[in-house]
This record gives sequence, C-alpha cells and structure tokens, in this order.
Amino acid sequence: QVQLVESGGGLVQAGGSLILSCAASGHTFSDYSMAWFRQAPGKDREIVSAVNSIGGITYYKDSVKGRFTISKDKSRDTLSLQMNSLKPEDTAVYYCAARYSTSNYYYTLESAYNYWGQGTQVTVSS
Repeated sequence: QVQLVESGGGLVQAGGSLILSCAASGHTFSDYSMAWFRQAPGKDREIVSAVNSIGGITYYKDSVKGRFTISKDKSRDTLSLQMNSLKPEDTAVYYCAARYSTSNYYYTLESAYNYWGQGTQVTVSS
C-alpha cells in the first residue's frame, strides 16, 4: 500500500519561502511519477508541479515558474517542493500525488494519479 505524508506547510509573509516535503512509503520510489497539486478555498484542485519517475523531467504551472522547484530525493524517498517569493495567491492546501510509471513522462491531470497525501496548508499573508 502506497502511503504519502506531506509536511512543511505553515503561515508565511508575502515574499517568504517554504519547503514542502512528501514522505513516501510502501513502494519503489523510483518507479513512481509524482506531483504537487493545490486547492484554494472555493476553487478546484490544480496542478502546481510534476516530475517523472526518474526525476529528470519536470513541469511547472506558469504562475510558479522561476519561484518553485520540485525534486525527488531517492535516498530519503521524499518528494520536495521549494517555494520562494511566495504570494497571497499561493495560499491553498497542497497535496502530494503519485502514480506508478517507469516512462519518462510526467502527468498533469488529477485523474492520472491514484495515490494522494492528506494535504498541508500553506497560507501567505500580504
């Protein structure tokens, strides 16, 4: 059974930084493509960033390009999201997601993922 546990959320002022972590267990970490999604109040869940199973190919939502960095740490079976220059519009619950894939592709659709974490709240004050 694949388990994903997010941590690292919190309250930060605009312009600040946070690092989200997603600890994975129950599977071979390098066999899974992974992603970060977020859901703001009253809005649908949306893709933020994705990475292929090997970890060399990444995707970023336009509004976070240049500010966020996704990475897979195979030594710790952990997916991370470094978030810099945070804005109030980044406020949301952030979710880690995973799907089995040994291809070189990342996936941006919510329906592509079958394993999800419980979410961690990120609040950016202006």
